[in-house]
Amino acid sequence: MKYIFLIILVFVSSVFCKVDAQTVSLHTNVLLWGTTTPNAGVEFAPARRITLNLSGAYNAWKFPNDMKLNLYLAEPEVRYWFCRKFEGHFLGVYGQYGHYNIGQIPFISSLTDKVLRGEFYAGGLSYGYHQALGDRWGIEWSIGVGYAYMPYEKFRCAECGERLGRFSRTHIGPTRAGITLHYFIR
Repeated sequence: MKYIFLIILVFVSSVFCKVDAQTVSLHTNVLLWGTTTPNAGVEFAPARRITLNLSGAYNAWKFPNDMKLNLYLAEPEVRYWFCRKFEGHFLGVYGQYGHYNIGQIPFISSLTDKVLRGEFYAGGLSYGYHQALGDRWGIEWSIGVGYAYMPYEKFRCAECGERLGRFSRTHIGPTRAGITLHYFIR
């Protein structure tokens, strides 16, 4: 249901918004690729200084030794550009929703024999800077600070599935970061 709402939002916005050169960008966050998480997004400009960004990520890789780092993420954002769209500094308001299944990670001591499964909800304010790399390419640095709520279940291991309990965490502080490559559609 959530995905249907996001698809309708993007469709309606694209129908009623003027779209011309350098108002639509396809992008990917390089930092997420560093965690083996494929991701992509689209950003378009309904006004001179406003852009709407919709990003998503999905990681379903199978790792040796039953290590789990599975997740999906949806992340809408509205940005205000101080100069013009896709140029210089911006401030944004964003939301995040995702589901995760992580655990049995040998280099994180608290997760070597545990698995966490849950969802996360977050939102906050973002700041970033966009630099053009030519007519069709750009790079962006951004950080987001906000609130995150993460209800989850903890299991002893993947095979036995012994549930240790239901827990939740909250976090106030950095909830996102990005080094993002953009490609502009003409």
